[in-house]
Amino acid sequence: MFVVRRSTRLYPAGVQLAKMSGSQVGDLGSGAGKGGGGGGSIREAGGAFGKLEAAREEEYFYKKQREQLERLKNDQIHQAEFHHQQIKEHEEAIQRHKEFLANQNK
Repeated sequence: MFVVRRSTRLYPAGVQLAKMSGSQVGDLGSGAGKGGGGGGSIREAGGAFGKLEAAREEEYFYKKQREQLERLKNDQIHQAEFHHQQIKEHEEAIQRHKEFLANQNK
């Protein structure tokens, strides 16, 4: 017996959402984490500048993700409008063909 699996994606193939990895241990900007990379000398040093840099980075990714979601939403709206227009045109073509066939039989 075969099992059919359907894989569905929530987003089109070209869209990748920006996000920060949540592998940091401790407070953001408090110094180097366990991940191997320190994130730069300012973040490694910790303190107020490290926290400020971490906050800016979080803000950047938050804005980037918001922009991507807005773009995705707009693309979906435009795609729906396009398909509604296509449906309308196809229905009109069907009607023309039905009229043509009705006139052929007379």
